[in-house]
Amino acid sequence: MTQDQHYDVASYALGILDDRDAARFEDHLIDCAQCAYELESFVEVADVLATVDGEAFEAAERAERDGAVLNKMLREVGVERQRANSRRLYSLAAAVVVFAMLSIGALFAGGQWLAPDDNAPANGTAEAGSQLDPLPAAGVAIGGTKLPGDNYTATDTRTGVSAVVGLLKKDWGTQVSFAVSGVTGPKECALYLVRRDGTSEKVAAWTVGKTGWGTAANPTPLMLQAVTNTPTADIAHVQVQEITASGAGETLVRVP
Repeated sequence: MTQDQHYDVASYALGILDDRDAARFEDHLIDCAQCAYELESFVEVADVLATVDGEAFEAAERAERDGAVLNKMLREVGVERQRANSRRLYSLAAAVVVFAMLSIGALFAGGQWLAPDDNAPANGTAEAGSQLDPLPAAGVAIGGTKLPGDNYTATDTRTGVSAVVGLLKKDWGTQVSFAVSGVTGPKECALYLVRRDGTSEKVAAWTVGKTGWGTAANPTPLMLQAVTNTPTADIAHVQVQEITASGAGETLVRVP
C-alpha cells in the first residue's frame, strides 16, 4: 500500500473523497488490515468533529483574531493617551508659570495703581493728607469761623438744622468742608452734592447719637471734610439728608 493510500483513510473518514476515490479506497480496505484499524480510530474522530458547530468555531477564531486586534488598538490608544496627558501636563505647567508671572506683575502694578495718588484723591470722606486744607482747630460757630474755601451758610427753619459749607477748588476737583449744628439723634445722615446738571453725589455719611450735634445736650457742631472730583464751578448746592432704611429721606438743610 502506498503512503497516499494511507492518507486516504482520513479523507474517507471525513467524507471528503469523491465517489470514485471512495470506491477505490473501499476496495483497498478489504485487503488492508492496517487501514481498517486506522479507519476505526478516524471514525471516532470524525464523529466528534461532526458535533462541532462550524459557524461557532469560525466566530471564535474571528473573535480571537479581533481580540488581538482590539488589544493592539487599546495598547496604541493607551500610549497615545499617555502622550496626550503628558502634553496637557506640560501645557498646564506652562500656564501656571505664565499665570504666576502675570500675578507677580499685577501685584507690582497693583501696588502702584492702589497707592494713594496725591494728584487725584477719590470721592468720599477718605483722608487726602496734605492735599486737604485743615479745618480750624478751635471749631466752627455757624456764621463765625471761616472754613477753607468759599463759605456758604444756611438754616432750615422747619428742621432747625444749620450748616456752613466751605468749597475749595483743587486741581483734582473740590475739597468740601462742612459743619452741621442743631441736628438731633439718633439717626443716620449724609451730605449730598447736587451738580448744576441735576445729578447728585453722596460725598459723606455719619451717625448722629442721642445727644445730637450743636444741641443743648451737645453744643459742639459736627465738623467733617470730604472730597469730590466734581469741579467747584459745577456744584449747584449741597444738602444734608436723613438716611432711612429705604435710602435718602428728609432734607434737613440745604446750602446755599
